[in-house]
Amino acid sequence: MAKGHRSQIKRERNANNRDTRPSAKLSYARVSVQKACFVLDAIRGKDVNTAKAILEYNPRYASSIIKKLLDSAIANAENNNGMNPDNLYIAACFANKGPTMKRVHPRAQGRAYRIEKRMSHISIVLDEKGAK
Repeated sequence: MAKGHRSQIKRERNANNRDTRPSAKLSYARVSVQKACFVLDAIRGKDVNTAKAILEYNPRYASSIIKKLLDSAIANAENNNGMNPDNLYIAACFANKGPTMKRVHPRAQGRAYRIEKRMSHISIVLDEKGAK
């Protein structure tokens, strides 16, 4: 039987399984998951310089948000993990659903239509080429 308090056991188990790859997360981005995923699908698996070029010339609004997030992830890799930015590639990138702001749009004859302003939580995980 394991010794220690339950939370202590969980803490030790999670410390062993922690992902050490550099990452960046943006919570409550004012863009829907579907629109963010169009841009994320274009850069998934690419090296960092190619991904930055794709985001620079992509006309979608989400690309400007994701470009800032990618720059943050690169800075995290460089400063926290001591990695070379030229060897980095995007190992994983995904968008999860966030809360939805509900607004009302007045229509004819006293009716009200609901407008849903969706948010998302966007994450980017980087990794070095040839590192496992």
